[in-house]
Amino acid sequence: MGAPIVVYPPAPAGGRRVTAHGETLGTAYGMVDVIEFLRRAGLDIATISLYDEELIEWRGGSPEVWGPRAAG
Repeated sequence: MGAPIVVYPPAPAGGRRVTAHGETLGTAYGMVDVIEFLRRAGLDIATISLYDEELIEWRGGSPEVWGPRAAG
């Protein structure tokens, strides 16, 4: 079973969709947005790491990738 939080690849217009257990939390445009979505979902953000691969699966780029996806 994969991580409960998934951050999808950057969209062509920018931003990355974030889901928790398959439910969309929103579109993040940076790490602050991801943190806020996780806080709203009830996670204690003071005790988690955004680099914890058992908690968060970063698809299509690392946590540092936020720009629009390149065409082609």
